[in-house]
Amino acid sequence: MTNKPNLLQLYSETYEREKQVRYTLKEYLEAARDDPSLYSSVAERMVQAIGQPKQIDTSSDSRLGRIFMNRTIKVYPAFDQFYGLEETIERIVGYFRHAAQGLEERKQILYLLGPVGGGKSSLSDALKRLIQRQPVYVLCAGDEMSPIFESPLGLFDPNSMGFLLEEEYGIPRRRLSGYMSPWAVKRLDEFGGDISKFSVVRVMPSEQRRCCVTKTEPGDENNQDISSLVGKVDIRKLEHFSQDDADAYAYTGGLNRTTQGLLEFVEMFKAPLKMLHPLLTATQDGTYVGTENVGAMPYQGIIVAHSNESEWESFKSNRNNEAFLDRICVVKVPYCLRVTEERKIYDKLIQSSKLGEAPCAPDTLEMMARFSVLTRLKEHENSNLYSKMRVYDGESLKDTDPNAKTVQEYRDAAGVAEGMEGVSTRFAYKILSETYNFDTDEVAADPVHLLYVLEKAILREQLPEETEQRYLEFVKEDLASRYAEFIGNEIRKAYLESYHSYGQNLFDRYIAYADAWIDDQDYKDPDTGQLMDRDVLDDELEKIEHPAGIANAKDFRYEIVKFALRSRAKHDGRNPEWTSYEKIREVIEKRMFSQIEELLPVISFGAKKDSEAEQKHSEFVERMTQRGYTRRQVRRLVDWYMRVSKSG
Repeated sequence: MTNKPNLLQLYSETYEREKQVRYTLKEYLEAARDDPSLYSSVAERMVQAIGQPKQIDTSSDSRLGRIFMNRTIKVYPAFDQFYGLEETIERIVGYFRHAAQGLEERKQILYLLGPVGGGKSSLSDALKRLIQRQPVYVLCAGDEMSPIFESPLGLFDPNSMGFLLEEEYGIPRRRLSGYMSPWAVKRLDEFGGDISKFSVVRVMPSEQRRCCVTKTEPGDENNQDISSLVGKVDIRKLEHFSQDDADAYAYTGGLNRTTQGLLEFVEMFKAPLKMLHPLLTATQDGTYVGTENVGAMPYQGIIVAHSNESEWESFKSNRNNEAFLDRICVVKVPYCLRVTEERKIYDKLIQSSKLGEAPCAPDTLEMMARFSVLTRLKEHENSNLYSKMRVYDGESLKDTDPNAKTVQEYRDAAGVAEGMEGVSTRFAYKILSETYNFDTDEVAADPVHLLYVLEKAILREQLPEETEQRYLEFVKEDLASRYAEFIGNEIRKAYLESYHSYGQNLFDRYIAYADAWIDDQDYKDPDTGQLMDRDVLDDELEKIEHPAGIANAKDFRYEIVKFALRSRAKHDGRNPEWTSYEKIREVIEKRMFSQIEELLPVISFGAKKDSEAEQKHSEFVERMTQRGYTRRQVRRLVDWYMRVSKSG
């Protein structure tokens, strides 16, 4: 019997793995001969931490194929919790890949540009977690580690020692920066130039310890100090050292702590311009100066910055900032524009809270996701926005909306700014939180409460009048009307005891009629003996197709019959299940549910005329709870549906 892992033992083992390992300088150089990871750049370590992507051939998946136009896409497991951001993540990975190859990106700041609540900070946090997986090798003197975590290769001049280092240890000359920190210069002088007295220590980057990973936040014009980036003199040490002595300096700035690491600069363009100048020299020249005359300090780290679009536009419009703009690699982080993925975001957030245990009625999260995506999309002059949203989510509308375009046509018309406006995921999460807690007797969420909470929140936000009206139209015309159709179908499905067999009979009849219609043959009904010609068959087929709004009946009939014939060939002449093909399933459901007129007396919660009606009602409620509704929700949703039905 295997022992369960002990928590304390696991903690101890993890700590042990992350302990520092010390080498002599000679041991380090000899080890580097066989293991290039000992002198890997930050970008190389990041690429290693991200790992290999999964290649997905979207042509084998009908939904993904429509979204990505049957291309093969890369999906990175390291970013599997970021939904709907495939292009953004590929650009971020591309930045690190190119920087690892020594291209121009290694001298540029990675700048994440996007709207509020779009995921910029979360992406930055993910990058910081990833960089902490790979060790860094830092220069030491005795028991003292370099206060800026610099590379031991900074000891060697590329011009005079590069050739020898490459020949003897296989370390490429381009790996040598040629810069030591003021601290290392002082120690070298103390050692009389004997570099063998230096040692090397392997450390694991740690944001908690501010070792090779840290964050800098802007202040304002009055209190922002450049020392938060480059450090400053420690006045407590001036008693023992002169002001320009390397040991009097406090290497506590963001650049100091990330010489071989990753610096996150939050809301970068809120900082005064003087704060940004050290970033230019650090990334372009590989050095920067401190606040005192202690000498330049090396920098081989990577800076990840982010801010909102308004700050970026303001900074970009100032011609004085042109030199800075050329040194930034801008990656846009738009809102998610696909309903399915947006819903996954909400589900992830809810599951990480206590609400993950609370009931959530079907279509609640989907409704919130539809609203969010609708607010982010740009109108198309020849197509309605709801159809565009569905196409972006991978649906095929060629049979129901002849004006619907392809994903690429919509994107071309919308331009590159689509997804940079609209409601944030943060706003949506607050709406869902309020919806869960709306009922005083039950912590649960359903679409009817969501519609009410959403409408009140829109009015409360005091948005511009045009935007407010647009959002309210989404709620009342797109979401409410379509939810009435959805909950109507849910109620009817729960009501119909013989739902499946009835649907199969309707499907089998449709296939028989359509097959005869295509072959231009009369059809004899096996039950009634009635002989139907092509016109009668067409009328019967239209009765089934009309409730679903099939736009191109001829193509639809050919497609469904072809599907049925293929299935018969594989299953000994039997028709497929009517639920096995999404398009015909929707058509059959709409036809089936349009015929039920005795529905309301059974589903309503008023007094029943007899015990049989009461029994049917109880069975209906039980089937609704099996579909994911609480009993309170069933009553509320049925009452809402009946009111909507009566009002037309």
